[in-house]
Amino acid sequence: MYLDLYKIDGTKNLDANPCFGSAKTYSNFQEKLSEFKDLLVDLVDKNESKTFYKFGDGDYFFLKGEAVGSASPGRRALSKPYSQIDHQAFKDGARECDYYTCEIYPDNRKKFSEVLPGVSIDYPAEFGYGLVTNKWLLQTFAGKIGLIGADMKMNIIRNVIEAPQYQDYLGLEQFEDYVSLPQRFACDDIDATEKMVGDQLENTTSKIFLMGMGHVKSGLIHRLKKYTDAVFLDVGASIDALAGIIDVERPYAGDWTNYQIDETKLYEDVDFLAYDGKGKHILLERND
Repeated sequence: MYLDLYKIDGTKNLDANPCFGSAKTYSNFQEKLSEFKDLLVDLVDKNESKTFYKFGDGDYFFLKGEAVGSASPGRRALSKPYSQIDHQAFKDGARECDYYTCEIYPDNRKKFSEVLPGVSIDYPAEFGYGLVTNKWLLQTFAGKIGLIGADMKMNIIRNVIEAPQYQDYLGLEQFEDYVSLPQRFACDDIDATEKMVGDQLENTTSKIFLMGMGHVKSGLIHRLKKYTDAVFLDVGASIDALAGIIDVERPYAGDWTNYQIDETKLYEDVDFLAYDGKGKHILLERND
């Protein structure tokens, strides 16, 4: 059973985790959702620079240096063993952000406390997911919003948003900035990745960035404020929704329509995470 307590207007949540059937899981979900939205508006209005770190189960294994799933060397985040990267920079950096979000799954919250002892969870990560897929973030901050994510996904979004039909769906005409980082192995050299991202950020105008950057975030997010004054909001896989490749069984993505372009080369070698073609799709023709 899925309780109304956990509903976010304009979304459908197909996540079957039993935590959504108990009011005890997160009894003040709606109050905190309103607080979260008000906070973002206030921070952007005041042009305050703040960072939001989203914790997931993959981050647990990465911060522990365990080769599991996306945290396995050679898979996505790093090409070499943990002993050959500056792993401590990620463990330290993950503790230096301004706000922290984590899914309300009890197991994930236990994992958060284990690897980030003494750090408080400020908000459910579900807020970031739902406020992308119901377009509240996009429409509230239209004209002020940019993206940070894997280079290939940034390229897809740049192309698909040229379509007026997709602009209408999102409720905005454009993202102000696109900041790219490597899709794979961005953790191999955190300083080099910072330089790549920082050089781009210095030429941006956005007042809020939505981010989905994988495990490199642990060492990178807290460093971003030195390059521009903006809110840096980690929304994880919701960047995939904007790229039209979200798995609709991810939290609050059940009613999302994946807009794609009929240009195969745009999608070659893209990391699709868990996306397997489920859900609603619209294929756009390229107008040359």
